[in-house]
Amino acid sequence: MRILISNDDGIHSPGLAALAAAARPFGEVRVVAPDVERSSTGHAITASHPLTARVTAIGDVPAQRVNGTPADCVALGLHQWPGVDVVLSGVNIGLNLGHAVWHSGTLAAAKQAALLGVRGIALSAPSAMEGDVSPLAPWFERVLRLLLVESPEVPLVNVNFPRDPRGLVWTRASTAGYDGRIVPGRDPLDREVFWFTVAPVASSEDRSDRWAVEQRWISLTPLSLDVTDDRELARLRGVLPLDDATAVRVSPPISSASEAKAVRAEESATAGAPGPRRDDGSPR
Repeated sequence: MRILISNDDGIHSPGLAALAAAARPFGEVRVVAPDVERSSTGHAITASHPLTARVTAIGDVPAQRVNGTPADCVALGLHQWPGVDVVLSGVNIGLNLGHAVWHSGTLAAAKQAALLGVRGIALSAPSAMEGDVSPLAPWFERVLRLLLVESPEVPLVNVNFPRDPRGLVWTRASTAGYDGRIVPGRDPLDREVFWFTVAPVASSEDRSDRWAVEQRWISLTPLSLDVTDDRELARLRGVLPLDDATAVRVSPPISSASEAKAVRAEESATAGAPGPRRDDGSPR
């Protein structure tokens, strides 16, 4: 088994080294991680400048440090090392519960793997462990055995460890509330500044990831890349004048080649990729 490891805490994170050590019994391991901390960068990708990868080492595990985001690192790692079976992201120093799935760089690395057709597993531990996650090492092995050997069909999983686990439980992502907050302050020149920080969520739903960690269970949450609200979509299709049957009558079965090309070009331009060029190299 080929195992690619990344994170958002940076190449020198003790959580990364601990995960690499835990993964070695399960297969061949390589690390591609950001050169500095990239926490809370979400699923950002770098399109404004080229990426560079510098050879380093995590113990005796081959590794590269990259001047990019967690998603960049996974994309680059999968490009350079064909045949990867699974991407592990973490172990993050800090939990990623509930709505953190939207802005967590740890989750972004796992989601990038899933987008590219490879299993992705994100793993996070409490920040109160102050970077020493060694007490959790036996549980890392247990979780990896479950997800890599016993349940290898799960494509995308978010794992959160309490400080003193008593077991494992499958959960759903909490939606009890969002913890993002803006806190105003002043800089040394008395200018107004703002910090984006978090405030504790007051409640948690039964059998959610937050509930599980509060109860000292290791939370394993299967995630999906499909963000469409199917129930709401079905309701809205029922009230729109243009229903599915009408759409079939008024739309051709095959997209217009010119319109399809224009849409692809727009997507590329939006993502920062080079758009269509004329023969002289100028933009069309």
